[in-house]
Amino acid sequence: MDPVAASRSAEDMSWVRLDDASAIGTARRTTESLAAALGLRPGRVAEVGLAVTEMATNVHRHGGGGSLLLRAIRHAETAALEVVALDAGPGMLDVARSRRDGHSTGGTLGIGLGAIDRLADAVEISSMRDRGTVVVARFEGDRRRPSVQETAAGITRAIAGETVCGDAYAVRREGDRTLLMVADGSGHGPLAAAASREAVRVFLDGAGVTSPEPALRTVHRALSGTRGAAVAVAELDPAAGVVRFAGIGNIAGAVVTGGAKQSMVSIGGVAGFRQPTIRTFTYPLEAGSLVVLQSDGVTPRWNAADIGPVLGRSALLVAATVLRDSAVRPDDACVAVARAAG
Repeated sequence: MDPVAASRSAEDMSWVRLDDASAIGTARRTTESLAAALGLRPGRVAEVGLAVTEMATNVHRHGGGGSLLLRAIRHAETAALEVVALDAGPGMLDVARSRRDGHSTGGTLGIGLGAIDRLADAVEISSMRDRGTVVVARFEGDRRRPSVQETAAGITRAIAGETVCGDAYAVRREGDRTLLMVADGSGHGPLAAAASREAVRVFLDGAGVTSPEPALRTVHRALSGTRGAAVAVAELDPAAGVVRFAGIGNIAGAVVTGGAKQSMVSIGGVAGFRQPTIRTFTYPLEAGSLVVLQSDGVTPRWNAADIGPVLGRSALLVAATVLRDSAVRPDDACVAVARAAG
């Protein structure tokens, strides 16, 4: 496994709705509590709180409301906090100007996104006219850690009314190959989450999980006795120029290359119950292509043009954009994205 990937894990911790002004304070307090729990020093906790206050204010006042996701990033010896802000508002007319200190519209803190640029270790912004804005900011506990753009990432969101998401994703590195998995535990709530977490555990730890079919067989055996799950695995093999894909149940997969999207085939069934049909399908994979997996809480009707403005951006920014625009079903939602090496 890639030592960088092996030493880094991400966990979606908390979503905060930003539909009224009081939620801004909630976002700051929740963020500071998580940052402190991750071991960030007090001064760094205050910096993170300031940056998130500005992010939340922008979403509420200029995005017409939206949401904020807090993610715990754990390295081998240190931890970091990642924040994803989403809104479906009018978008920014001039992102570069908005990132300058002192730029403010409508009475925000007046520190603009420039302060977030200074306080965060990495910031990405995508703003589309009449579709909204996505901001991803990472705050390292150790600011000397170099910033690395992840080539594979995912994002999850629980159905309204649940505190845990029944969907999960995982990434494995096998030499130059990347294996990406999405699991959708049957139903919702803690029991669904337990099934998807077990799928992640055996996918990451299981011996011989080096390609989609053995990975799915391993997951299927492990989920016996749980609620079961829909599970799919994609293997990006840039040396061979292909992606190999196998799925059990309703996990949708697609390869996006330039302006084209090719859907991948998943076979019906439930991992953990009876003996599902497992079959691998192979699709062309070009350098820079994206592989996108999503649970059925996300409609698969988006097309390549919908994510065209973010195709060259980080995997997390792409995943967050798809989630914002297409996670419209009343269900748990998960989007995972991996980019072919180029």
